[in-house]
Amino acid sequence: MTTSEIRLPLTPARVVAAAMALADADGLPALTMRRLAADLGVEPMSLYHHVPGKDQLLDGLAEAVLAEVATAVGAAVRDDDDWRTALRARCLAARTVMVRHRWAPGLLGSRRSIPAGLYPYYEEILATMVRGRLSYHLAHRAIHALGTMVLGFTQELFSPDSAGGTLDEEAAEADFAAMAEALPHLTAMVAAEVHDNAEDPLGWCDSQNEFEFTLDLLLQGLARAAER
Repeated sequence: MTTSEIRLPLTPARVVAAAMALADADGLPALTMRRLAADLGVEPMSLYHHVPGKDQLLDGLAEAVLAEVATAVGAAVRDDDDWRTALRARCLAARTVMVRHRWAPGLLGSRRSIPAGLYPYYEEILATMVRGRLSYHLAHRAIHALGTMVLGFTQELFSPDSAGGTLDEEAAEADFAAMAEALPHLTAMVAAEVHDNAEDPLGWCDSQNEFEFTLDLLLQGLARAAER
């Protein structure tokens, strides 16, 4: 038997890794059990010995993403960082993972139960704020204010990307043109902020500059609240 003929044993970890590679290449909608089996060179039924079904596969994918986030955060946050520096570094480190896996924000928001990896993640966030002498009351408010930024992305109110769709720019422009007289301020703001969509890696109006501006604004406000 040649080296090329030796097949690595199928394991849950290998299945999830292949699913992640497939989603990175072609998007989450392309991830089917049949397509995944083909990429792994096995029969579709073989996968069910390692993942009971598609939902469990997606749960495993969510946990794998959170594990990457934890690793990225561990490399970015230093023990001697003050709480603001540590939280900022955490959010930006998480963002590098989300930009690498642009389907991940939508996946995390679609799970029926809270991924287990989120509990220790938020425990560390709370510990950071408590070490910075924020009360539990203020820390609770901070978690609400920061929202999904601690996971590296912002949850837009109207974002077809989060539902697996795309923004039709021509249709959107036509809509705004039709509403210009009735909604002058909204139309003016959109016109002023129009930019290349390539700047928004995680959905409409989620650029790195917008992310960092909002993050810094929130952290400054939380610091002032903690000093009162």
